[in-house]
Amino acid sequence: MLGLLGFYDELDDRSRQPNGSIRDAVQLVSEPDEAELVAYLDSGHVLIDVLEGGHDVITGSAHRHSPGCSSLVTDGTWLWRQDFPHYLETHHVSLPDAFLEHVRGLNYRVPTIAVAQFAPHYDETMPLIGWASAAPWRSTATTLTPESRTVTSKAQFDAAMLAQSRNRPHGSWDKPRKPRKT
Repeated sequence: MLGLLGFYDELDDRSRQPNGSIRDAVQLVSEPDEAELVAYLDSGHVLIDVLEGGHDVITGSAHRHSPGCSSLVTDGTWLWRQDFPHYLETHHVSLPDAFLEHVRGLNYRVPTIAVAQFAPHYDETMPLIGWASAAPWRSTATTLTPESRTVTSKAQFDAAMLAQSRNRPHGSWDKPRKPRKT
């Protein structure tokens, strides 16, 4: 079975998710290598790409992983939601010691996955997160090799949101504006 990260009650309609409440996982202090851990999570193998949008369940704001937030990502040993890195870098959610040891032992590099060895663990894990059947990621490939993909950093996302908010007119959107006299 795969280890599970970021499957919190607040992120799913079904209660009693494997990782409990996100509010219990929030910490004031981050791991000393949090940036490397976030980069590792961002570079995992995307297994199922879910086309949906979501917001931070604590603040209600959009974040860099809002599009496709519940897509499934793995390193072959652990499975997490695509938005999990956001919660780590923003709310410093706690991580299992076994995960920290695993990632640090890999020098923060996502490994290649042998599909034949990975598939049974994946199939065994999926019902725990509410997926009865999930084989769309399977292909004729015998291995999943880490591919570089562009991931917007938190700083880039925040800067784009700030620029976007500066370009909006001020005032309430509830009432139509009167034309200005010239």
